Amino acid sequence: MILLCIGLILFIGIHSVRIVSEEFRTQFIQKRGEGAWKGVYTVISLVGFGLLIYGYGLTRLEPTYIWNPPVVTRHIASLLMLFSFVLLAAAYVPNNAIKARLRHPMTMAVKIWAFSHLIANGRLGDILLFGTFLAWAVLTIISCKKRDRLAGITNDGASNTSTMATVSTVAVGLVAYCVFAIWLHVRLIGVSPF
Repeated sequence: MILLCIGLILFIGIHSVRIVSEEFRTQFIQKRGEGAWKGVYTVISLVGFGLLIYGYGLTRLEPTYIWNPPVVTRHIASLLMLFSFVLLAAAYVPNNAIKARLRHPMTMAVKIWAFSHLIANGRLGDILLFGTFLAWAVLTIISCKKRDRLAGITNDGASNTSTMATVSTVAVGLVAYCVFAIWLHVRLIGVSPF
């Protein structure tokens, strides 16, 4: 559990710098350069991610059950993950209306991923991992919306989008969902979502 906690602190911590102090990030970049910031950010993220994956794996070997989720929560989680994959695709496909409207689809994807896994799992390690990511995603969305307001950015959803890009986004998300749900989840995580 300790390795999971350290991994979460490092990974979520470095990803929360803009939430906590935009000034720290700006001053760091001004003093040391953007390359140095990206280097520190990348190293801390990778170390944190590695520790949280390893630590989470250890919690699954000796699980502490807090509650036993009803079977229906797995079905709800599977459905929600479909939307999460589409939002994740929206973060990368250029000129799609989903990103133009939501502005931060990747963070929304993380929020849905964390919530869906939180309701479908009742072990302490799951609650810690997915609960932390859910809290981070909520705070990040609030922070991003505040920054957008201060910058005068609106999410009118109409500027520079294409129907083909939006359809492609949904198609990529659906294909990625099917591949991950049917083949990769059980191979990488050891649990079949269906």
